Amino acid sequence: MGNRHSQSYSLSEGSQQLPNGHAQPSAAMQPLSYPSGSGQPESHQPAKTKSDQGFDVDRDAKKLHKACKGMGTDEAAIIEILSSRTSNERQQIKQKYKATYGKDLEEVLKSELSGNFEKTALALLDRPCEYAARQLRKAMKGLGTDEAVLIEVLCTRTNKEIIAIKEAYQKLFDRSLESDVKGDTSGNLKKILVSLLEANRDEGDIVDKDRAGQDAKDLYEAGEGRWGTEELAFNEVLAQRSHKQLRATFQAYQVLIGKDIEEAIESETSGDLKKAYLTLVKSAQDLQGYFADRLYKSMKGAGTDEETLIDIIVTRAEVDLPAIKAKFQEKYQTSLSDMVRSDTSGDFQKLLVALLH
Repeated sequence: MGNRHSQSYSLSEGSQQLPNGHAQPSAAMQPLSYPSGSGQPESHQPAKTKSDQGFDVDRDAKKLHKACKGMGTDEAAIIEILSSRTSNERQQIKQKYKATYGKDLEEVLKSELSGNFEKTALALLDRPCEYAARQLRKAMKGLGTDEAVLIEVLCTRTNKEIIAIKEAYQKLFDRSLESDVKGDTSGNLKKILVSLLEANRDEGDIVDKDRAGQDAKDLYEAGEGRWGTEELAFNEVLAQRSHKQLRATFQAYQVLIGKDIEEAIESETSGDLKKAYLTLVKSAQDLQGYFADRLYKSMKGAGTDEETLIDIIVTRAEVDLPAIKAKFQEKYQTSLSDMVRSDTSGDFQKLLVALLH
């Protein structure tokens, strides 16, 4: 069963298929439920699926219609429905809404809501792969490219997620994601992103110690071992090895070279390439920790980076959000919900907090 991340992904999909109305999963499904009394979910556990309490698409569509009709908008009803349904259920609500009222739910919400609350609501109406595809398109459209977005999305996803994003991109924009990335980036950054788009990462569970040692040597020779960084080894190793295998390679690197792989990357590369390599290393070492750090940085100090908050909370909601919350608590000694609560306000705050619940 792939590495931890693809596992939590496939489990959360599986757990959505629990028959409605069963308070207790059958014995066979038991491993999917959290062990009782363990305060914090462990990272390999599935993200929570929200609506086991009898999902009724007709009722939800009606409630949303009523919330947006006439004078004033009933934001509380919108928050309640969007935050308590799974992504698949929200797709069904969209279809039902369109069939019943002849209007796109997105368009209706766009006209009723505003600001970050609107952004979050619309993000929730996309499938995660569509949302990521839109982010990528926005990052490359027009003048200049927002490389940070390309790096953030492509360096943190599983093969399955990358394939879904490529398909969504093609469908939404009638363009090839690969061609757009090739056209919009250059040099070594382009090489690593194109490697990642091939979605060729090994997702097995077996660690090959000899290979880890060899890869560590190759990385050293490609990097500090000589003048000018020969990036091929980095591309091959960082884009294709499983996360578990990479952790063994980073340990071997530390032992052989007496230096942290992150330090080596810091001293050998710069700019966006450095960002991409470090994101890949951090994702392999601790994906949930990586997202916890990004969330913390988006809120600490003056001003809040709302985009990042929306991106991570929405896209990880059904992948590994409980594990990210646990990591956040452990690293920063404060709860993610509390920090979001004190850093945001209004309906935007209410929706995020409901999603974190």
